[in-house]
Amino acid sequence: MKVIDCFVNMKARRMASKPTMSTKEETPAADGDKPQTSSWKDSIYNPRTGEFIGRTAKSWALILLFYLVFYGFLAGMFTLTMWVMLQTLDDNIPTYRDRVASPGLVIRPRSLDIVFNRTDPKQYGQYVQHLENFLQQYNDTVQEKNELCMVGEYYEQDDQEEKKVCQFKRNLLRQCSGLSDTTFGYAEGKPCVLVKMNRIIGLKPRGDPYINCTAKRESPLQMQYFPSEGRFDKMYFPYYGKNLHSTYVQPLVAVKLLLTKEDYNNELTMECKIEGSDLRNSDDRDKFLGRVTFRVKVVE
Repeated sequence: MKVIDCFVNMKARRMASKPTMSTKEETPAADGDKPQTSSWKDSIYNPRTGEFIGRTAKSWALILLFYLVFYGFLAGMFTLTMWVMLQTLDDNIPTYRDRVASPGLVIRPRSLDIVFNRTDPKQYGQYVQHLENFLQQYNDTVQEKNELCMVGEYYEQDDQEEKKVCQFKRNLLRQCSGLSDTTFGYAEGKPCVLVKMNRIIGLKPRGDPYINCTAKRESPLQMQYFPSEGRFDKMYFPYYGKNLHSTYVQPLVAVKLLLTKEDYNNELTMECKIEGSDLRNSDDRDKFLGRVTFRVKVVE
């Protein structure tokens, strides 16, 4: 009996340890029940929401309309501001002229180092040609079209639309005119240098401005000035600008350096200043304001 009971207990244990079979088989999940997953393509265009780069078509239209109106308003304000400012400007006269109260000086020939052998025409020929070309505008055929003005008086034409120009004929430069001596003194070792002032609109120098040149050495250097005393006559002032005064030419002062044999083969530093008026001729920040410095060396 014990053997039978043991056998029955073992069989019961085996039956209890077996898993029970479900009466219903598990069915696979339907396609619509799958979890939704997003990809990087959806960040560019999402077909479910219709968004492009995170915005719908309506959102994009509104933001583009906003920027169109905003930048259109800025462009309109800028255009209006520029138009108002341009109405205050004069086409012929600069609005601000306080920084250029006095003119600078320049020389012709256009070189601050004049070096040549007086016996070699090829060396000084470039200077002679430069002077001749520059003085073409002062020929009688050109200057006779201009006005004969009152000496010593400003030629003011504020009320005239067409501004006229006073005559300055090259024969006023006499020995440095290139008429009697076509080499302007370079062949004889006594070169001519032309000095002129830069143009400044409305400038009317007080006093009696003239050019004074000195050599930076112990003994003075003999010079001649043309016109006499190196003066700038008042009748050439004021200047009305390039648009109104298109045929204007600056007055000139010619300086003839009377070099001697002792001066040859030595470099001379020359300084020319404008004096006799209220025009400035000394400014450490501008070495050409009312003055000009150049070097001359004649070799034989």
